[in-house]
Amino acid sequence: MGSQSNAAIDHTRLKVRFLPLTNSIWAFYISLMIVLVFIVFSPEKFLHWFVFPVILCGTIIGTDALKWFGRQVDLFDPVGIIGVYGFYFFFLTPLLHTYYDYWMPFTGINHPPDWRDWVGFMAVLNLLGLFGYKIITRTRYRINISNRKVWIIDDRIFWPLLLSALSITFGLQIAIYAQFGGLAGYIAAFEEGIGSFRGWSIWFTISESFPVLLFMGLIVLGKRKRLLSKWFAIVVLLCVFFLLKLLFGGLRGSRSEVIFAMAWAVGTVHFALRPISRKLLYAVMMIVLIFMYLYGFYKGVGSEMIHIFTDEVSLSDLERRTGRDIKSLLLGDLGRADVQAFLLYRIIEVKDYEYAWGRTYLGTAALLIPRQIWPDRPPTKVKEGTEAQYGMGSYVPDLFQSSKVYGIAGETMLNFGPWAVPLAFLLWGFVVKYVRSYVYSLNIDDARRLIAMWLVIFCWSVLISDTDNLLFFVIKRVTIPLLILWMGTKKVGSR
Repeated sequence: MGSQSNAAIDHTRLKVRFLPLTNSIWAFYISLMIVLVFIVFSPEKFLHWFVFPVILCGTIIGTDALKWFGRQVDLFDPVGIIGVYGFYFFFLTPLLHTYYDYWMPFTGINHPPDWRDWVGFMAVLNLLGLFGYKIITRTRYRINISNRKVWIIDDRIFWPLLLSALSITFGLQIAIYAQFGGLAGYIAAFEEGIGSFRGWSIWFTISESFPVLLFMGLIVLGKRKRLLSKWFAIVVLLCVFFLLKLLFGGLRGSRSEVIFAMAWAVGTVHFALRPISRKLLYAVMMIVLIFMYLYGFYKGVGSEMIHIFTDEVSLSDLERRTGRDIKSLLLGDLGRADVQAFLLYRIIEVKDYEYAWGRTYLGTAALLIPRQIWPDRPPTKVKEGTEAQYGMGSYVPDLFQSSKVYGIAGETMLNFGPWAVPLAFLLWGFVVKYVRSYVYSLNIDDARRLIAMWLVIFCWSVLISDTDNLLFFVIKRVTIPLLILWMGTKKVGSR
């Protein structure tokens, strides 16, 4: 599937713009200049040793970011995407936390005497991990495609199967709305609290697949109907898809449901229909950030947030009421610097925590067994995360528990301690390298290009999410589309 220009991309032919200096030198120079700006504006905060490992983190991951901006890698290459986001995650967020003195809120516990020490120690762990990640992702690895089967859409099976799936998912969503008393009742259930939707996960997994399955079908049609492959039609389809995702999952408070789906839709156009321009991608990224900011108010006050459009309430009022502002979005939702630094402080300095030794991963695996069958199944990282923050024995299911997300480094520390973090980054590097090789080895006519972007998003999610989030990601977003493609395609020899 996809045009010839969108086939396996020869990275050696892509433009190199950061010459004569290498990307590494440029990354170090840019990181150093940014830190110097922070020092000029706030010397009392940044004349501290923590900036040195932070600069080195920016240098290592910044090389991949410069490859992306310099068009040395494809627009949706997981290494490039992680490079761009990683420069923000590993380099900018520690500096911004320090500059604004913005740290995770605490109730009943003491914060570190000097946050910079623990941000610096965490940067050292990240630095060691990034060395390993870079070594793994830079080594050449090619999947043998000589004997690989190509999945080709079988019209006799694919279209009846897709139409049946669309009918089932759409009808189920209507039934769900009816069960909650209509759209207004559905929103009211969200406003009552998270417990209102308990037991509905399996039904949401099925019903909320409707927009993704519909978009898949439209992409397949777009390869055959030139009208659907024109930019105007693509933009319209993306807008419609966005609105559908609001109705199919977005209104129950799941911001990631909409954001991940939009990222998948844009990437799928790129992989399976025609290459996406950078201008369109930048526009989508800006819209997503605005959506995340506004949607934070919906998570905080529900339907009351519509009053900002009628001038009955201002954005500043909602920020005060909900505690959700630009800083909470950029540093709380999109970063983990303070959470991970605090875990490190509690584990090393306070020492009121016992390592889980893999229990959080066992809790994730146990999610595959319904609670009706295994009522006392082990908890996920929620127990260990709560006790790491508040002390052993503080976790009380459904009454007192932390909802923090810790990322790959944070969950690794909960299980095995700080020095296991570099090993976790090595495993992450193998995942990224395999996905990168797999995606770019797919034949241009292979239907699996329709789900390739989910694999790219998964690589990014490993950095910022926990294993229970990742399991949910795979089951919720990949399982049904993959099943439709597996059943609705012919497996033929490589072309």
